[in-house]
Amino acid sequence: MTSEQDAPQEIPATGKPKPWGAFLYRDYRVLWATMVSASIVVWMRILGTAQWLLDETGSAVLVGMIGVVQLFVQIPALLWGGTLADRVNRKQLMLLANLTTSAALILLGVLNWQDLLTPVMVYLGIALTAASQMLASPARSAMVPIVIPKRDLMLAASTDTASQNAAAIAGPLLFAAIAISAGLSTLFICAGLISLISSVLPLFIRAGGVAGGHEDGPAPSTLQQTKDGFRYVAKHPILPGLFLLDVGITTASFYREILPVLALGMFAGGASATGMLGAANSAGAIAGSFLALFLVAFRAKGMLVLYASFAYGFILFGFGTASSLWVGLLMIALLGAADAVTVAVRQTTVMLTTPDHMRGRAFALMILAAQTANNIGTIWVGAWAGAIGAGNTMVLGGVISIVATALIWRFWRPIRDFRSQ
Repeated sequence: MTSEQDAPQEIPATGKPKPWGAFLYRDYRVLWATMVSASIVVWMRILGTAQWLLDETGSAVLVGMIGVVQLFVQIPALLWGGTLADRVNRKQLMLLANLTTSAALILLGVLNWQDLLTPVMVYLGIALTAASQMLASPARSAMVPIVIPKRDLMLAASTDTASQNAAAIAGPLLFAAIAISAGLSTLFICAGLISLISSVLPLFIRAGGVAGGHEDGPAPSTLQQTKDGFRYVAKHPILPGLFLLDVGITTASFYREILPVLALGMFAGGASATGMLGAANSAGAIAGSFLALFLVAFRAKGMLVLYASFAYGFILFGFGTASSLWVGLLMIALLGAADAVTVAVRQTTVMLTTPDHMRGRAFALMILAAQTANNIGTIWVGAWAGAIGAGNTMVLGGVISIVATALIWRFWRPIRDFRSQ
């Protein structure tokens, strides 16, 4: 278990939790800075490599191959990263993973500056950075309950969600500013330097980074620990239902990757409409994260995620039937807000109900379920948008989301009964 010296510093509670309460903990501030800088780097890397491939090859197909490369490396890296987060020092794992990202991006920048960069090298850089980012993610998430007491975990989860959505705005803006003014070589090097910062920051965390609660005796193999993680989550009374709920809703309605299709099919808009929808969705997600901060005292966390999921389904109806772009902007902002609440509650539930020595693997499986649903959802929504129209596809997604939520509510009683302390 976590030793006394590694436990989070308790700050006396004075009335209702403050929305900024997570920042009262020094180690969390370091973890937060690590996450924000790494999230910005993700967007700079995604957009930078996509822009380079498009500029150099002119092929949208080769740009689309980024998704194939990422999917191929992220699943094994994520599972391995979850196991390593429960096996080795999490601070060192974050350091090495982010340092790998830094080295790869700086190398891409130097090679491009020397006119030596090729598409194969870019794909190798994408594979390496995508894998290293997946290695760091479960370790960072598993560290949060070590540096934050239980009563403030939802504050931390909501702050994380808001900050990640803010990074999804800041990253593309930083990409545009650097790429236009200084070029892609400078962009890659700057992204690498930011990643270097995120690799050094874990060294300043005072809490211990080794998972506690292991049984005595020789440590099992990495493969056995990975299998144990699957078994633990499968037998957990709450997590499988939450993950299935996320998969069901996301698969039926994931829209972020095909916003250009929705903008054209629903509002006869082009790039400007796509940009406005994306910005509205991110802004709504940030607002939803702040709403979650004010719901920290709501003890029925299981019902909270069900309420937010029902709201998401009904809002999809509004989005699918929107008669104008302005109504669509409002609806997609509300979708982002509802989704942010469910994300914060899922993360909090993993933290509250999973022992320290299993948290890395539990977070890895949560991320894996979400990413798989995102990829399948992109295919699903794209196919149905072509068959029945974009608006009808969103309405269909609303029906499926409401039905999926109702089924989980009816048949997964531990979620209904889950209360935080």
